[in-house]
Amino acid sequence: MSDIITLTEAAAYQIKDMMKEHGEEGAFLRVGVKGGGCSGLSYGMGFDHEKNDGDHEFTQHGITILVDKESAPILKGTKIDYKQSLMGGGFTIDNPNAIAQCGCGSSFRTATNAGTPEEC
Repeated sequence: MSDIITLTEAAAYQIKDMMKEHGEEGAFLRVGVKGGGCSGLSYGMGFDHEKNDGDHEFTQHGITILVDKESAPILKGTKIDYKQSLMGGGFTIDNPNAIAQCGCGSSFRTATNAGTPEEC
């Protein structure tokens, strides 16, 4: 499987800055999906120091990214960016597999995986 997600330069810069700030320079970036949120599935992104069996591993902009095998098909083609505005900054996730998402943008569902929605 080719790279599952695309990390923009702006997102990579922010992630590297966060790694340095939190003393996580040697960590991997783990991106995944879990059940929950208003629409049934939620994104997860954080630092990890261990690879798991079945993880997909790839490197973009000097960051090694891990995606677990269950999340990989749901995230295929996803683009992670970082946007700065007058109100602050934040990561944006553009997932072509999402057919519906809640207003916050962190919860979604796909045509094949609805997850288990929670109250907003």
